[in-house]
Amino acid sequence: MARRLTLGAVLLLLLAVGFVYLLSTPGQDPEIDTPPSPEQSQQPEQKKILPLPLPGQSNRDNEESEPSIQSISFIKQAIAKETEPATPLDTPAVDGVVESDAEPQILGDEMEAPSRPETTTLSYEIKNGDSLATIFKKHGLSANLLHRIVHSSDTAKKLTDIRPGEMLYLDLDEDQNFYGLRLQHSKIDSLEITAVEDGFKAAELSREVEVRTNHVSGTIENSFYIAAKEAGLSEQLIMKMAGIFGWDIDFALEIRSGDRFSVIFQEDYLDGEKLRDGTILAAEFVNKGRSYRALLYTDNTGRSDYYSPDGRSMRKAFLRAPVDFRRISSRFTRERYHPVLGKKRPHRGVDYAAKTGTPIKAAGDGKIIHRGKKGGYGKTVIIKHGQTYTTLYAHLSRYNKKARKGNKVKQGQVIGYVGKTGLATGPHLHYEFRVNGVHRNPLTVKLPAAKPIAKKYREDFKLKIQPLLSKLDLINRTLVADAE
Repeated sequence: MARRLTLGAVLLLLLAVGFVYLLSTPGQDPEIDTPPSPEQSQQPEQKKILPLPLPGQSNRDNEESEPSIQSISFIKQAIAKETEPATPLDTPAVDGVVESDAEPQILGDEMEAPSRPETTTLSYEIKNGDSLATIFKKHGLSANLLHRIVHSSDTAKKLTDIRPGEMLYLDLDEDQNFYGLRLQHSKIDSLEITAVEDGFKAAELSREVEVRTNHVSGTIENSFYIAAKEAGLSEQLIMKMAGIFGWDIDFALEIRSGDRFSVIFQEDYLDGEKLRDGTILAAEFVNKGRSYRALLYTDNTGRSDYYSPDGRSMRKAFLRAPVDFRRISSRFTRERYHPVLGKKRPHRGVDYAAKTGTPIKAAGDGKIIHRGKKGGYGKTVIIKHGQTYTTLYAHLSRYNKKARKGNKVKQGQVIGYVGKTGLATGPHLHYEFRVNGVHRNPLTVKLPAAKPIAKKYREDFKLKIQPLLSKLDLINRTLVADAE
């Protein structure tokens, strides 16, 4: 009996030791380990992903889905599950893991837009008679497309106003699909249309121009035009300068050798290159020893005009000469031999020789009181300027249709054209100037001035012209010193 008890105790002790040994020793797969083949040794180690229980799924299901060889395998799996992070309830279960070398795509606002296909830009210079419809048709673009573009916005409607000399650029892909256009009005201004997902986007573009200030001066030997060109003035600035001082100086008759001029003006530059001449800011002309200065001033309303340093307007109420003429063929005189009548008689006006058809301008604001034939004057226009002055224009070839009897006219408005109707041997304008009905010499009569600068702008005017006057003084001193 004692031997049986001792044997049972030994067996229980061995079982206990064995059980403890199993719990303390790391689990090993009960399957027999075999050495890997050369092909298997070269393959990368594959990680085994343990299935996680879905929400609401029991561990029993997982245990049944795995092949259970020994109870120790169940213990190892349980330990592995306890060390795995828990899956949130709102996260969907993952059936497996797919490994890829591709970079993940970023979604949302950071996702890149699909690239625009390669396009070709076609250029076309607008010519007389061209329209967008004909240009689109020429390049295989439909009238419906043009209609949708033009009516996409008020800005796009300006495409209908194309002018000769402008450039049109069309962006098309290889299949003639439209992606945009640009109508270039000038080197500065353009209108751009871009095709977008929901229609068309229109924008008016204007490049920034650099404005520089320059000055030129010179002394006249033969003619103002030649001296000004040699000094570097463009024809446009020469004509502007003559227009500024033309109220006081007759550039056809009164220019003398030794007269000098100075002009301060602006120039517009684009991309470092001169684009065009700008505005004359100040100018001086010394004629027969007398100095005339003109300074540009712009008031608060945006109105600009040229004034003398004391605020008097450089403009006069009347033009000194109402026509661009080649020469004066006959002057104002009390007696002269008439080439047609063959006898002496007074010549109470000035004859300006010019080509037939040369425009004749109203010398000042007024009202036409006569338009028609008038004896030896031929076709004639007479304008009344207020209560004091009248001007007469004779020997016209024809009238301006807009200048009719009773119509009001502005200074410089064309009223007719040079001819030789009436008693005339050649094309010219006979011009008379009357003060209270009395003939006066148009070349020497003192012309009434336009209104001076308003009193409320006097202080601002003096402040703004001071730098220009100082610069004119400096240029004048340098010019005189160089002449000496």
